[in-house]
Amino acid sequence: MSVYVDTSALYALLDADNIQHSAARDAWVALMERSEELLCSSYVLVESFALVQARLGLAAVRTLQNDLLPVVAVHWVDQTLHEAAVSALLTAGREQLSLVDCVSFELMRRLGLRTAFTFDRHFGEQGFGCLPTSA
Repeated sequence: MSVYVDTSALYALLDADNIQHSAARDAWVALMERSEELLCSSYVLVESFALVQARLGLAAVRTLQNDLLPVVAVHWVDQTLHEAAVSALLTAGREQLSLVDCVSFELMRRLGLRTAFTFDRHFGEQGFGCLPTSA
């Protein structure tokens, strides 16, 4: 099974004070033990780097880059995917939904992915399974 990795999960892994840290760590360990194929979009990378640097600092960015991302395949967003996500965002008309979310949903559909490692409720609302299951 391939699993899409969201910013919310990466952040929870890195922030030991995050309320979801333990669940994220346990899910990550389980994914590693099962040798699941993990992937994300380049937009998740940009969002994650910005969030982690702003809240946790450069040492955490180094941990993200050196310890977590080497096992995550990155799908680079092209113009077609970006435009489809912008269209979905504008059509949805929801303030809490981000362009990064819409890219993630569109990419998951295109790749036939059904499960995301996330704490973002929008993935479940879009019909995707979420890990950990309580997300």
